[in-house]
Amino acid sequence: MEIMYLLVPVSLLLVFVIAAIFWWSLRNGQFEDLEGPAYRMLMDDDRPIVDGESNKSSQRVDVNQ
Repeated sequence: MEIMYLLVPVSLLLVFVIAAIFWWSLRNGQFEDLEGPAYRMLMDDDRPIVDGESNKSSQRVDVNQ
C-alpha cells in the first residue's frame, strides 16, 4: 500500500508533463499543416543541377497556395 504514495504523485506529474508538451505543440503550430509536408516530399526535384538547367531546377512549387 505504501507504493501508492509514490505512484499517484508520479502519475499526476506524468499527466502534467504530457499536457504541457501537447499545449506547447499546439501553440507552436505543429498541427496546423498536416498535408503540406507530404506534398512537398512528392514534388521534390531529385535531378542533379546541370549548368543550362539551373534556372529551371531551382524553381520551387509552393504547395500551400
